[in-house]
Amino acid sequence: MSEKDHIAGALLEWFEQHGRKDLPWQTNRTPYRVWISEIMLQQTQVSTVIPFYERFMTQLPTVEELAAATEDSVLHLWTGLGYYARARNLHRCAKQVCASHKGVFPSDRAGLEALPGIGRSTAGAILSLAMDTRAPILDGNVKRVLARYHAVAGWPGQRVVSDTLWSHAENHTPQKRVADYTQAIMDLGATCCTRSRPICEQCPLKRGCAACAQGRQSDFPGRKPRKPIPLKQRWLAVVTRPPGEVLLQKRSDSGIWGGLWAPPEFETASTAEAWIANTLSLKAERCRIDEPFHHTFTHFKLEAHLVRAQCAANHPETIDVKSDVDHLQWFAFHPLPSVGLPAPIVRLLARLGNENPQRSN
Repeated sequence: MSEKDHIAGALLEWFEQHGRKDLPWQTNRTPYRVWISEIMLQQTQVSTVIPFYERFMTQLPTVEELAAATEDSVLHLWTGLGYYARARNLHRCAKQVCASHKGVFPSDRAGLEALPGIGRSTAGAILSLAMDTRAPILDGNVKRVLARYHAVAGWPGQRVVSDTLWSHAENHTPQKRVADYTQAIMDLGATCCTRSRPICEQCPLKRGCAACAQGRQSDFPGRKPRKPIPLKQRWLAVVTRPPGEVLLQKRSDSGIWGGLWAPPEFETASTAEAWIANTLSLKAERCRIDEPFHHTFTHFKLEAHLVRAQCAANHPETIDVKSDVDHLQWFAFHPLPSVGLPAPIVRLLARLGNENPQRSN
């Protein structure tokens, strides 16, 4: 038996007994349902994704309904998953599938990869899992399995390493039972060939695994070169008004929190105070600066200082601040707004809401 046939056969046999077969996207498997799951699973664990996926599919069960939804409602459903560019691309992709493909996903790799947010591995997953078409994938779990099995040195983010892993993925993908094979190799990486403490004694590929033979499982795949994580300080203009509302700004589509609602952000306390004074006719001395909160992103750490101000009820300073240019809008604390919100801002608003227990009409 060739190495290629050995890997596919061993994985399929293992999958029959140990593979995951009850994940929500494995039932009624369609290109839409597989696509949503694959986008959500990028850099996010299955246990985290499941409740988001189920809620998303309940609200937007078809690509047509996703395309017709507002961006705010899509981002609201995504709130807490992070990496919000995924949700914006998801929305754009649905619109394109409906406008250019009459609501039907392309059945070839090139057609899928031409859609927003769909790369080679996601296209392969849609083809193999939803269309039973032979196509390799290379998500994080598969990279780990193949890097260890073949002792492929180096960080998979490097082009030469990625190309090598794609070559192995293409070589091992069988002609038949491609959906089961694809799920099997993903499951092996998720449950057996894990990042730390892999369960090698239960692995169906142990016999041919170079990393296991060398006792170097922790060396593969290579880690991304570490760089110091910079600290960014920002000042958020947190303006509230009775009986329990906060002023939020919709951000532009670019950036970490692109398209989400949050208090207006500034690089200094004085510019935040000046904005509050100019926008709401509140004097700078009416502002106070609270203790900052911290949040760690992939590429930097955020230290967000809160520049607090409150408008008085029925006072001229409580002007109707709603601008198509500045994208400013008042939102009630109770319940939290049904729009896209960064997770740290959800926590902030919940805390502020406890300080303002009254509900708005």
